[in-house]
Amino acid sequence: MVNSMQNRKLVSIVTPCYNEEDNIDELCQRVANVMNALPYDYEHIFIDNCSTDQTVPKIKEKAAQDKRIKLIVNARNFGHIRSPYYAILQSRGDACILIASDLQDPPEMIAEFIHKWEQGYKTVLAVKPESEESSFMFHIRKAYYRLITRISEVPLIQNATGAGLFDRVIVDILRKINDPYPYFRGLLSEIGFPIAVVPFKQPRRQRGITKNNFYTLYDIAMLGITNHSKIPLRLMAMSGFVLSFLSLVVALCFFVAKLLFWNSFQLGTAPILIGIFFFGAVQTFFIGLLGEYIGSIHTQVRNMPLVIEMERVNFEPDNGEELK
Repeated sequence: MVNSMQNRKLVSIVTPCYNEEDNIDELCQRVANVMNALPYDYEHIFIDNCSTDQTVPKIKEKAAQDKRIKLIVNARNFGHIRSPYYAILQSRGDACILIASDLQDPPEMIAEFIHKWEQGYKTVLAVKPESEESSFMFHIRKAYYRLITRISEVPLIQNATGAGLFDRVIVDILRKINDPYPYFRGLLSEIGFPIAVVPFKQPRRQRGITKNNFYTLYDIAMLGITNHSKIPLRLMAMSGFVLSFLSLVVALCFFVAKLLFWNSFQLGTAPILIGIFFFGAVQTFFIGLLGEYIGSIHTQVRNMPLVIEMERVNFEPDNGEELK
């Protein structure tokens, strides 16, 4: 019996959080209920992005009562992309499960993730074909995922929330990838292992307010495009060639019309203004898109650490090294 307990596999639960004091108690209880019903040991790693409410004291209180609950406190808010990824790299389980702290990824899905893992899948992702969120935002997200899937160089999982399970093999591969600002869902597809999906209907947030805004959604959308597709860059070159050719044709047409109808043909200011505004808009759009690619390169070249830690709670000494 003792040997059986010692041979139990370890599952790491990773939960990024920022100002989620109202959800911590329920989240810990629901995760514990699920894991206590499964034949696995577990650790629950919270990574706090410099919360300004009572999130950190609440987690510390929980960690004092249960050594399976661990905490990383960031020195500042490192954003919603780097912080979860960093926490995954700190896990030591045979599998790592990422789940949100807002309870919109129901912790009960953990059992389904593990069931897929037991079937041999090394990556399992939660997908939301339905959602109780704003229908406008839901359809915008779906349209984005369809777009990124079509232009990406690798097939991506549509409507993935980011929650899921990742085998130790996947985590070890991620540790070798030196990406200071990763598009995590894209990396999982690039690794190439078959991905199982767990569909669910995403509930509304019950407590607290969402930390997503236009900028954060735009940031991750552009990250997915610039990290996994060269098609926009090639469209710029092709569009430039086509527009240049059309401009030449229009210019020749106006020139011939003026020669044939010298006295009656008047060009006027309207076509000139329309042309100026049209080409100005096209150039501004392409320059902006090019700027996104340059910004992505700049981020990679700086090679900053994913996260700077301020404090750790309940981590063993051999797991205290900072991993990239």
